[in-house]
Amino acid sequence: MPRLSEVIAALENLWPAARAESWDAVGTVAGDPDQEISRVLFAVDPVQEIVDEAVRLGADLLVTHHPLYLRGTTTVAAHTFKGRVVHTLIKHDIALHVAHTNADTADPGVSDALAGALGLRVVRPLVPDPTDPEGRRGLGRVCELDHPVTVGELAARAAVRLPATAQGIRVAGDPDATVRTVAVSGGSGDSLFDHVRAAVVDAFLTADLRHHPASEFLADRAHRPLALLDAAHWATEWPWCELAATQLDEISDRHGWDLRVHVSRTVTDPWTSHSPSPGAPN
Repeated sequence: MPRLSEVIAALENLWPAARAESWDAVGTVAGDPDQEISRVLFAVDPVQEIVDEAVRLGADLLVTHHPLYLRGTTTVAAHTFKGRVVHTLIKHDIALHVAHTNADTADPGVSDALAGALGLRVVRPLVPDPTDPEGRRGLGRVCELDHPVTVGELAARAAVRLPATAQGIRVAGDPDATVRTVAVSGGSGDSLFDHVRAAVVDAFLTADLRHHPASEFLADRAHRPLALLDAAHWATEWPWCELAATQLDEISDRHGWDLRVHVSRTVTDPWTSHSPSPGAPN
């Protein structure tokens, strides 16, 4: 069995910490470098439900997309929910490693996995990484469809192919408009609106779209896209867990590690139900 330090070195090769945003908190949060690793669990959120799942699974390593501590803390006392996570991890000898914005910009990364889940063909990054001479890394992806669909059909595809959440898919724009090109970005995406305008795509699918930025974006009729599709944050990032697990499986096979790699299907989206307004449009 490999040691934690060996597995982390492989993960760092996939998602180097140096490529994370300056404000981000990525890398190993807990774990003994000499600990032997036999079972790994991938998930989006390092919350108690996921840590409890890792305990039941007998995992030695939990890899999450979201950081546990994005901002500093002065306590890991177990009466706090994040402190309880730390206590549970250490008590059960489970290491925690985070790949966040360094996984967003990777090749392949979070938005490649999102595009793959939707059956879209990736053309290029939405925001290219200037340090990548091949022009493959960066935030978001610009994609093409194999054949045109309507905005409504694309939204229905996303609702079926992404993990089910209470929110589903919200749409802004004409549901009958034709879509040939799509920009996608896993996670919060309205900070990328200028890049979406420059990409001249027909639709933009992302998460966490806010009222004012979305309203102002759509009011600018001089530019495409024709529509915005807003999915749940967790749902747009979960496909990366499957991609990342496959990547680690391949590394394990190459090294003869015989790791058992799992993906959590526990829904950690915070919204648990949805009541549509009477008479609201479908």
